[in-house]
Amino acid sequence: MNTPPINSQSLGWYLSGFSDGEGSFSVSLRQRPDHKLQWQVVLTFNVAQRDVTNLLLLQKHLQCGRLQRRSDGVHYFVVTNYVELVEKVFPFFERFPFQSESKTRNFALFKQIAMIVYSGEHLARKGFMRIIELREKLNEGKGRKRKYEKQDVVDDFKRIPRNHTSDKQAVLV
Repeated sequence: MNTPPINSQSLGWYLSGFSDGEGSFSVSLRQRPDHKLQWQVVLTFNVAQRDVTNLLLLQKHLQCGRLQRRSDGVHYFVVTNYVELVEKVFPFFERFPFQSESKTRNFALFKQIAMIVYSGEHLARKGFMRIIELREKLNEGKGRKRKYEKQDVVDDFKRIPRNHTSDKQAVLV
């Protein structure tokens, strides 16, 4: 069997289509008392499959991410590093766009969220809450499971006093 070179157009479209069907973008939250807002944003792009072959191709082509294996034999290609997402994953899917409406919509939302993190705006309450609002639209429908919902964050901000200074740095006189 003659395998096409890793940088071929056909392979790029193949991997994009494979990711369109088997991949997902998610934004999860973790409570972190050591963070300014006491919340951490975790960005994840992953593709799951029993056969690891396509996942290895994806990892090699994107030059990032890691492979994981569950106890039931399912393998995952996972990228959680926001710099790798912005600098490697996003350009790939911009060059080889998704064909399904739902994946295209989720990719656009995920990119907006990742850019807020990439710019550091998520470290201020306004940027963090923008992420929470965008996250509400991500992966809409049945089957979406979240440990923390928007209301959990809102309630937490009401319950725990935080540094209520402006999102802009204070000027020392």
